[in-house]
Amino acid sequence: MSNFGTGGLTGTPPVVKNLLIINFLIFFLTYVVFGANEKEITNLFALHYFRSDYFHWWQFITHMFMHAGLNQLDHILFNMFGLWMFGRVLEEVWGGKRFLIYYMVTGIGAALFYTFINYLSFSGIETAITAFANTPSPDLYDSIVHKYFGTVYSANIDFINNWRSNTGNPEFANIAISNLKEGYLSLISTPTVGASGAIFGILLGFGMLFPNTPLYLFFIPIPIKAKYVVIGYGAIELFSGLTQTNSNIAHFAHLGGMLFGFILIKYWNTKRNTFY
Repeated sequence: MSNFGTGGLTGTPPVVKNLLIINFLIFFLTYVVFGANEKEITNLFALHYFRSDYFHWWQFITHMFMHAGLNQLDHILFNMFGLWMFGRVLEEVWGGKRFLIYYMVTGIGAALFYTFINYLSFSGIETAITAFANTPSPDLYDSIVHKYFGTVYSANIDFINNWRSNTGNPEFANIAISNLKEGYLSLISTPTVGASGAIFGILLGFGMLFPNTPLYLFFIPIPIKAKYVVIGYGAIELFSGLTQTNSNIAHFAHLGGMLFGFILIKYWNTKRNTFY
């Protein structure tokens, strides 16, 4: 990608530098120093759905400074590269205070937007489970599991076939209700970590400030203007969020970071004759 400002960590402005240090330090402490307590740390500081037993209000902030484990190093490396590449430019333009505000707003906004999308999705699951409990049947169970719990669908095929062969046995209905409730609890207790929402907000901010700057992507041999990169990433995240419902990537959190970044920049624009 295009090179801006001075190179290396020594030429990195203070807020971006400290954010890099904090993220890598927390990653090291979580998975190396306190690796034996990784699950407890994740339950305490990763973002959980507000109806989960593991939810705490501070997770809207702390999840931004946590990342996937040692077997997924690309998660933190990709995010921190984006923070360094684009964040340092925005900090040089805005100054440290404004950049930090932007970073935190987009990160927290991403979590709020993702929680709202999950609320819409999980409410549908709750309604489906309630309806099933009133009129249980193997066909309805098959439909619910296939729609909402696709990753465990194959494990239920034998159970569904056995139920269809023994529809008069009420025990199958009780097991099915229990399975659905356990699946729901598993979904709402799935943690979300990462600075990706804020990073996508930074990408959006860079695209708005420098729309015609050419960027060289790793997999495309020709330069692409920043505004088209932003539009492209936004479209990909929207499509992925709508079609990959069982993905372990929080696509709508990425969109939330871009959305809150757009709103904040537009708000700042109304407060001054010039942007910076």
